[in-house]
Amino acid sequence: MDKYNELKKILDERNIRTFFQPIVDIKNVKIVGYEALSRGPVGSILERPDILFDTAKECGLLWETEYLCRTLAIERAKTNKISEFLFLNVDPQIIKDSKFRDGFTTEFLKLYNLSPDNIIFEITEKTAVEDYKAFREVLQHYVKQGYKIAIDDTGAGYSGFRLITETKPQFIKLDMGLIRDIDKDSFKQALCKNLLSLSRITNMKLIAEGVETINELSFLVEIGVEFVQGYFLARPSESIMDLTEELKEKILFLQREKSKKSTYNAKTCPIGKIVRFDTPIAETTKCKNVKEYFNKNSVQGVVVVKDDYPIGLVMKSELNFALSKPFGNEIYLNRPIEIIMNKSPLVVDYSLPISEVAELAMSRKEENLYDYVIVIKDDKYYGIVTVKKLLEYAMELELNYARHLNPLTGLPGNLIIEEKLNNLIENKITASILYIDLDNFKPFNDLYGFENGDRVIRMLADILVEASKEYNNCFVGHIGGDDFVLILEENINSTQGLCRKIIREFDRRIRSFYTIKDLNNGYVVSVNREGKEVEFPLVSVSIACMEGDLKEYSSAKEIGEHLSCVKKQCKLTKGSCFIIS
Repeated sequence: MDKYNELKKILDERNIRTFFQPIVDIKNVKIVGYEALSRGPVGSILERPDILFDTAKECGLLWETEYLCRTLAIERAKTNKISEFLFLNVDPQIIKDSKFRDGFTTEFLKLYNLSPDNIIFEITEKTAVEDYKAFREVLQHYVKQGYKIAIDDTGAGYSGFRLITETKPQFIKLDMGLIRDIDKDSFKQALCKNLLSLSRITNMKLIAEGVETINELSFLVEIGVEFVQGYFLARPSESIMDLTEELKEKILFLQREKSKKSTYNAKTCPIGKIVRFDTPIAETTKCKNVKEYFNKNSVQGVVVVKDDYPIGLVMKSELNFALSKPFGNEIYLNRPIEIIMNKSPLVVDYSLPISEVAELAMSRKEENLYDYVIVIKDDKYYGIVTVKKLLEYAMELELNYARHLNPLTGLPGNLIIEEKLNNLIENKITASILYIDLDNFKPFNDLYGFENGDRVIRMLADILVEASKEYNNCFVGHIGGDDFVLILEENINSTQGLCRKIIREFDRRIRSFYTIKDLNNGYVVSVNREGKEVEFPLVSVSIACMEGDLKEYSSAKEIGEHLSCVKKQCKLTKGSCFIIS
């Protein structure tokens, strides 16, 4: 049966299958819409959608075919009780047709409990638009009624940015060709970031199509893309299903890792956080197969493993150099890759800080400077890191971290402190948490001036940092003003000694800030809130402590509330003191 007759039969019998593929909001981990995808009957020569619609165009039946696909998609959306956005593919030539306008009315949608607010017309970029002005007017007609417009296959078709500029859609869908291996391709990454910036400036939503790997999804989460679609999240299905719990947990994990980024710097972030998993090969793999692998994949190297442990590295440039020698193809192509591979590549453990890995990478021989860094975890191959990624991420971490430091003391600020506390709770880490602040600081500040007040705050910061150097895993943060946090993860039995040392050092150093007269008096005279002169004690330090596991707390906020209560008890004691809860 020829294609024309097969198409006529499909149209007469309404024999189109409708599949729904979810579009996922990865920021809130929920499905926000479904794209309706049409397929021909199973086993038909028109089963594939590209052949189905190409045939419809050739036979002059594109309108009838698209109309049937849309109608069945809407009917089946009702059957599946879809209340989210419904994305319907529409050819630019069809949406201009007066029959489309007459048929796609609000009354028509009401029959299926749908509103124009839920419908997104997905305009493919692969078909050229000849008259942009007329096309824009057509789209505006639908937008005014509540419909939304998505430009599909952005980056793959004829018109590119002009179609986006002329139509100003509500959604931009990045073509899957841009997303494929985006975690490995710096050009694609730059293009995606720029399109993301454009979408934010113009209030358009960016949807990344064709996400098929955890590495691709990880990159998109990292740069802030909100909406994704692809086989990794869910395959098209004739029935509607929620995201799997396993997938939800993976997305949440990636979001948590992203949020932790502000708490890391190059000295504390483990190299494992930026690993990319590339499939390794065996030492017996022939050179010709490795050459084919490089030709098919956007990678510059491949790891050689034996019993899951990396024993070598082959960079594309090294293989090409070997093959370019006289009789190179004859000598190497049918021989195992072990005769070419670098048998002493840089292999580091997952937990090694990025700064240390960067030093090791840069200390290699000049000809190996840009070789992959191989990462292992539990003595097994875990993935690779490119030198470019290593250096870029190290710089980005430092800039990110610096943005969240307190400008007066240079210590980590609120966001980093909160992430640190949440991390303790999440990982059930036993710790001592000290909340430190100054008593009678305002009268001192009023009397001696803001400059001296800032000097006192910096002095307290110095004391805390100096005291913390004696302990491993000790964190000091500056909440703001004269409030600080110190977290001791090891040797928590040293909490009392640490508090006494801080108080002793503070009480000694604060004396240098007062006049001899005020020191002899043991107080200062300053104006209170009612405008009366009152005697205020000298500045002292209060330390509210809690120690042990944090299983009773669900957030940093709860810890803060508890420590505030302990601090109030501290304030009842005259002079510097500490209380351990």
